[in-house]
Amino acid sequence: MSRSKRVTISDIAREAGVSPGAVSFALNGRPGVSEQTRQRILAIAEQHSWQPSSTARALVGAKAGVIGLAVNRPARTLGTEAFFTELIAGVQSSLATRRIGLQIVVVPTMDEEIATYRRWSSANQVDGVIVLDPRDDDPRLDALRDLRLPAVVIGSGRPAEDSDGTAVIWLDDDDAAHTVFDYLAGLGHRKVVYVSGPAEFQHTRIRASVLEGLESRGVSGETIATDFSPAQASAVARRLLSRAERPTAIVFDNDVMCIAGLRVAQEMGVAVPGDLSLASFDDSVVTGLVHPSITSLTRDTFELGVRSADLLLERLDSMDAPGDRPGPRPTLTVRESTSRPLV
Repeated sequence: MSRSKRVTISDIAREAGVSPGAVSFALNGRPGVSEQTRQRILAIAEQHSWQPSSTARALVGAKAGVIGLAVNRPARTLGTEAFFTELIAGVQSSLATRRIGLQIVVVPTMDEEIATYRRWSSANQVDGVIVLDPRDDDPRLDALRDLRLPAVVIGSGRPAEDSDGTAVIWLDDDDAAHTVFDYLAGLGHRKVVYVSGPAEFQHTRIRASVLEGLESRGVSGETIATDFSPAQASAVARRLLSRAERPTAIVFDNDVMCIAGLRVAQEMGVAVPGDLSLASFDDSVVTGLVHPSITSLTRDTFELGVRSADLLLERLDSMDAPGDRPGPRPTLTVRESTSRPLV
């Protein structure tokens, strides 16, 4: 086969000894060919560095062979969160088995995220998307419904299955919050502050509600929203530890924020865990490397990515596939940063 011109599906079909339709099925991950034939076709396509024509693909409505992930977080803070590295690795691990690509964009606002979905849909650039950080009455879901763009939401609730393709990997944030806050209350902490991400996120509201509900156990709880950045976490920690009556425990939404808070405590001569207990809703390898090591809620984020991609691929193959699936259940990893309060 000549390499001087663009390799077509027909070229691959001739070399593989199959019909162009069989090649299309194999390249788009659709049933209709045996696994042995699929692998032979994929090997020939890879040998010739075959890439689909985006124009032709859009015209015929063929699959793009790509999943989209639009991340609405500050670009400067994104690289510091191990959660995203592990999640993306898990998603890519699942997609790689089907030779499906992952397109990631970082967007500054929800409006830009919705605009990204519209561009992807109009150009047939992605077959479906994974949606993060759901809100109550989330406008992104309405937009995806209008676009008929299949989606899997990684979220805190279990919405009913939608005929438009939206499904959910649900995370029980109520249970997760109780795991952390009940532990601190059991240690005897009565002044607990939760330093969260944006207030509009579902998981922020759920966790704050659980902390507020511990008033019946004599716990005075407070939630302070931030943008997830270590800079804001440090500023909040500095204000809290400058109060005449300090909290005895602070829980941060992620590990980097918690380590930033730990640095502030050390800067101000506040002993951890003697004078102050610290904990995080997000675990990573670094929480065990700092001193004192950080008590954290540990979740298999890689597996969360795998399950999210698997569910989306199943829904793309058949709308009869299950509409939701639980995420990995977290456990509390108790380390050196928490203890009973001195008073």
